[in-house]
Amino acid sequence: MRLRTDFWVPAYIRRCSVEGAYAVLRRRGAAEAGAVFVKIDPLDGTCALYGPAPQSLTGDQPEERFFLQIPLSEASRLAAEEKLRREIAFDPDLWIVEVEDREGRHFLDLAKE
Repeated sequence: MRLRTDFWVPAYIRRCSVEGAYAVLRRRGAAEAGAVFVKIDPLDGTCALYGPAPQSLTGDQPEERFFLQIPLSEASRLAAEEKLRREIAFDPDLWIVEVEDREGRHFLDLAKE
C-alpha cells in the first residue's frame, strides 16, 4: 500500500532540510493520492523539474514513488512554470514542492517509502 501523499510530502520536505536544502510546499493537492511534482532551483537561473514516473516503469513496486526528470524546452524557471501550469490544467489535484539547493540535488532517491 502506498503512503498517502499528505504524509509523503512533509517527510520529503524534512529530508531536504536534513540534507541542508530549503524546501517548501507550493501547492497542496489531493491528500490521498495526488501526483507530486518537484522543482529544483540551484539558484543560478536554471532549474529542473521532476514528476511521477509512468506506472509502466514502476514494475512490481507500485507502493513506492518513482520520479523522472521532465524534459523542458530550456532549463529555465519560465519553462518549468509553463510546464507546471499545463500539468495543473490537466490535473488540478497535483502537489508542487520547490527545493532550493546550490548543488541541484533532488533527494528523491532518499525519500522512498
